[in-house]
Amino acid sequence: MAWRSCTVLLRLTGGDVSRSSVRGGRWPHSLQQRCGFRKAGRKPESRRVEEELGPAHSQPSEAAAPRRTSAPHWEQQAPPSSPRAFSRLLRPLVFTVGFTGCSFGSAAIWQYETLKSRVQSYFNEIRADWLEKLRPQKQGDFRKEINQWWQSLSEGQRTVTGIIAANALVFLCWRVPSLQRSMIRYFAADPASKTLCAPMLLSTFSHFSFFHMAANMYVLWSFSTSAVSMLGREQFLAVYLSAGVISTFASYVCKTATGRFGPSLGASGAIMTVLATVCTKMPEAKLSIIFLPMFTFSAANALKGIIAMDTAGLVLGWKFFDHAAHLGGALFGVWYIMFGHELIWKNREPFVKLWHKLRTRGGPGGEGGGAV
Repeated sequence: MAWRSCTVLLRLTGGDVSRSSVRGGRWPHSLQQRCGFRKAGRKPESRRVEEELGPAHSQPSEAAAPRRTSAPHWEQQAPPSSPRAFSRLLRPLVFTVGFTGCSFGSAAIWQYETLKSRVQSYFNEIRADWLEKLRPQKQGDFRKEINQWWQSLSEGQRTVTGIIAANALVFLCWRVPSLQRSMIRYFAADPASKTLCAPMLLSTFSHFSFFHMAANMYVLWSFSTSAVSMLGREQFLAVYLSAGVISTFASYVCKTATGRFGPSLGASGAIMTVLATVCTKMPEAKLSIIFLPMFTFSAANALKGIIAMDTAGLVLGWKFFDHAAHLGGALFGVWYIMFGHELIWKNREPFVKLWHKLRTRGGPGGEGGGAV
């Protein structure tokens, strides 16, 4: 399979690196970014031949064709009519709002439990350090080397390691022929599909092309240190997961409004949110093209350029990228830094107090749980 690719890499002069990749491939169907795919319309001649031969002849001919390509077989979905199409967005909207609320609620609980466990495990850590000094050191201990490498990573890099591993696992699942139908159904988001809600999250971890996955994970790894240092581990994961669902919903709305249906996949929408949060929080940070380090520009100007490009692509109908998902992710990142952090995260105290009450009393109305 031949591939055409073009890559633009950006670098923070302070050490953070951003890469915006442009990828295209000669698929059986034309490729859109966030890896959208469109299936070409059937020719009238082939339709007439199928009507003459009947359905009994069309299926064996498809089975007899050799499947030497690893590209998935994207089934054509019948686009719904306009009023019915917009009514189908109600469930994705409810899922987006509910999932976002659950993400931030879970992050608040996770932060509470983390702080609680740190206090309780203080003396256990002292005991563990004392035993480590008494135990003889082993030379060439592979486990010790892994632990040393893990401790050398920043908190942000350790946070996104699980995300990168999940993306790699899903990428490998795309290579299994028996899983193709399930992967297309649950790991590719399409508003014309029968399955609408689950792919909004799962497609954020889904990449069919190794180059696409590597570029996205490189950007995520590069900006993870800055993003997690600003938001904290728990809040960062809540923002990232919510951004994946919100950017997919923006793609749903755009495809439904324009009638250009087709599956999309990739972490680009969520990563655009990470990039936008860093650029909004640190607008004076300097970025440079990695192969041309002599040319630098501010993070604010880079973000403006990205938003302008995706807006133009959305208005002009460019099909190479899923510009709606990119734009939705970027705008969510800007909104969260400017307003969302104050509205959502800083108002989590009543919810955390309720959780503390449930944890210490063993549930609503319980009196015998005791303090933990």
